[in-house]
Formats: sequence, C-alpha cells, structure tokens
Amino acid sequence: MRHPAPSCAVAVSGGADSLLTLLLLQEAGVPTHAVHGRFLPPNAHSRLREERLAAVCAARGITLTVLDLTETFARTVVQPFVRDYAAGRTPNPCATCNPTMKWGVLWEEARALGATTFATGHYACAHDGMLLRGADPTKDQSYFLALVSQERLRHTLFPLGGRTKAWVRAELARRGITPPEERESQDICFVPGTYHDLMAAHGVPATPGPIVLADGTPVGRHQGLWRFTIGQRRGLGIAYREPLFVIAKDPATNTVIVGPKSATLAWGCRTQPANFLAPPTTWPQELLVQTSFRQKPQPARVTVAADQTLTIRFQAPGPRPTPGQLAAVYHGDRVLAGAIIHAPLEAV
Repeated sequence: MRHPAPSCAVAVSGGADSLLTLLLLQEAGVPTHAVHGRFLPPNAHSRLREERLAAVCAARGITLTVLDLTETFARTVVQPFVRDYAAGRTPNPCATCNPTMKWGVLWEEARALGATTFATGHYACAHDGMLLRGADPTKDQSYFLALVSQERLRHTLFPLGGRTKAWVRAELARRGITPPEERESQDICFVPGTYHDLMAAHGVPATPGPIVLADGTPVGRHQGLWRFTIGQRRGLGIAYREPLFVIAKDPATNTVIVGPKSATLAWGCRTQPANFLAPPTTWPQELLVQTSFRQKPQPARVTVAADQTLTIRFQAPGPRPTPGQLAAVYHGDRVLAGAIIHAPLEAV
C-alpha cells in the first residue's frame, strides 16, 4: 500500500540523531514521511525498537513506513564484506552501505513513495551536491559518505550538519522524548561479536600459513589470513628482537608479512575507480587525504588516471593505507572524491 506523497523522506533508525532530524523537519513545516529500513533479521530488541518508533511517529502525526531490506543487505553488504575479508582485504562496510543501501534501495523506495528529498541524521553538510564536514569534529561523518553520488547528494538534507551530539541530546530531552534506540550504534551493525565469529558463521576456513619478514625470512605461523589486519601488533605469537607489525597479506600464498614499526609507513596508495564530488580539473594541487576514519587527513597530491582510479602521494610517509578501506580526498572541509584503497605505495 502506497501512502500520500511526501516531499521529504527521513531515514530513521530509532536512534537519537535520525529521530531529531525527523522532528526538526516537521517542526520547520516540511511535509515529512519516516522511512525505516530493516537491514538485519528481527529479534526481540529490534521489534521493540520498531514499536517504540511507530509510537513516536504516531504521536506526531507522521507516517512511518518499515521496509524489510534484510535480503538485499545480506547480498550487497554482508556477503561482499565476508568475501573481501576472506581475500585478505579489510573492507569498510559502512562506507559501501551508504551508496548501496541508504542512498540506494532505501532512496529508491522513498522516491516510489513520492519523496523529492531525502534526509538523514548524519553529521555532515550538503549544499548543491557538495559534501562538507559536519561542525562537530568528534562526530563528523563526511568520510563515510564519500562514495554517495553527487546527484543523490543534491537531493539530500543533513539537518544536524551544523550541530553537536550534546545539542541533539538536549533538544530531545527538552521535548521529553526518549529515543527508541538509546544505545549508540556499533562500528559494524552486523558484527555483534567479533569478525572471527562472523567468518566462522559463514563457513570461511581459517587455513594455517607462514608469517614472514619482508625479505621472506620465516618468523612464525598463522591460523588464518583473515584473522590479521594491517598495522596489527598484538596476537602475532612471535618472539623477535623487536616488536613486529603486520604490513601486508598475500592471499595467493596465504602469507602474513610483518616488519618493524618503520615498515608500517607508506608514501600513499592506489585506489579503485573513484566517486567524484567535484571535477578533478577544478582541484587545487595540494589536497588532504584521509585513509581511515580515525586518522587525521594528510597533505597529498592526487593523480587521476584514465580509468578513474587515483594515485595518492603523501608529502611525507604516513600510516600504511589498508586495502579495502576508504580514501577520502578533501580540500579544506569539502569532500572532492572517495575511493576504495587498492594497494599502498612503497616508494615515491
């Protein structure tokens, strides 16, 4: 059953951020329609959250549509994550979920309901297709949005972009509203335990193999390539004259390569084809590139190849970019492009 056409569909999870986004737009006189995407199979907790969310919407006279997207989420987010992890990469499912699920199937469902704009509770700013950092540096989510297309950002609202998390909590309290989901969202929603548990649940074998130095010297054995991440120090089970870190993984030979702290640095990386949020011809020569969510952006030069892949060269060696993670290119607070990292650059 289709509902009357709204002008703005608001993606609501049940958490504080998306709920206040919905209320702010309604209070501003924007005709709104709440859209909740069910990404994971329901359980007692999620059913209660949906019931509470429905009650809040009903009390405000807001129509809520709940969409069961569990099968699509499993196929487009969970299964690729498992495949990439098994292949030795460290995927970033939050970055890929945004264009495929939130601004993908959820966006299309919202449009089918008649929405002309789409709003979320992300801490970021969008203006005429431009994506910018949110005002709260501790919550800024522009990095995770770098793969969303410019066309879809043109029709997106981020009402919390200029706000802080503390302000959001205070505004909900002032309205006497408790979010249906009071817990902060997890890093990866479909990994309730550990990556090891997830891989085991999907039947991915943990095949033993060698741990070697960069020159091929054997220093130990591992119990599964996907149990290790780039930069990892703990849990290697190696007795050596200095601390060793994971610097690479070779799926072809099922080998973990380790080295000293100095070997964890790289001069940049190459990426897969990029999502451009500004024409590369308009980019300044000096840019900032962020290759993980918790990393500070580093000064870099970026070259765009004919196949739309990027070669990123840092001004100075920095933390080794991890294949499968996201590289976001910034000029100041503006995101110019986003791309999945293919491999680090070992030298200039």
